[in-house]
Amino acid sequence: MTIEPEHQARERKDLAEALRGLREAAGLSGERLAVRCNMSQTKISRIETGRALPTVIDVQRILTALHVPAEVADELLKLARRANVDYASWRTYARVGLYRKQAELKALESTSRVMRHFLPAIPTGLLHVRQYAEQTLAKAVKSDPARDVARAVQARMDRQAILDDQSRHFTFLLTEQAVRWRRADREVMAAQCAHMAEVSRRPNVELAVIPRAARVPGTPMNIFVIYDDRLVTVELFSGEVVLRDPRDISHHVELFELFLGCALTGEDATAFLAGAAEDFMRLRD
Repeated sequence: MTIEPEHQARERKDLAEALRGLREAAGLSGERLAVRCNMSQTKISRIETGRALPTVIDVQRILTALHVPAEVADELLKLARRANVDYASWRTYARVGLYRKQAELKALESTSRVMRHFLPAIPTGLLHVRQYAEQTLAKAVKSDPARDVARAVQARMDRQAILDDQSRHFTFLLTEQAVRWRRADREVMAAQCAHMAEVSRRPNVELAVIPRAARVPGTPMNIFVIYDDRLVTVELFSGEVVLRDPRDISHHVELFELFLGCALTGEDATAFLAGAAEDFMRLRD
């Protein structure tokens, strides 16, 4: 689903104006509505002025407090769901510099406590060794490869410091294809697998692998990351979608748990990754 930024901004403005109009039509002050919704008056004000994007649940609470007719509420909830979806194309990131995407990810990770990564095709940047990041990013950059790759790789390496924060928990769920798909030289692939085996021993990291022989009751269609229970990012060939609707978040949590139930975990996953590293070292270029 492609959402143009201008259209999305207009929908968010329409939502804010509609909620403010309904409150005024009901003859309620912001303070009285806040009490009914168990929200702060400041939050109500920020929502109505467009300075804060309400979640679908926020909108539902406001509409219930205002006794809005069902048909009107349904339309506004649809608008809220659309407003809570972001889309950015990879062309945009390539144009402004891939390192900027790393900065966005770092900011998102720094405000999250529990992160669940579903990785059916490639390990995430938090797990990369430098040479693997260099060789995979080099294929993605077209404009100024040497400069952009160097900055993006360093930004990716800098992000990995968050793994040292024991107050955060990470689950990385990979398929065997993501582990073995040869995206770099065999020595680099071996180093990448060995590094993931080492990372899997961290107390705040769970690294799981779905083997090819596993019977899986689902199709791993997209890379996605769940940040706490507040948003999900989904990677497509053309770009990235951000979902904030609680129903979308719950759906992806259920998918994650479904696939995790088919995976090797703990020492079994560590042994699998160490074995993959040995397999790559035995290959001949």
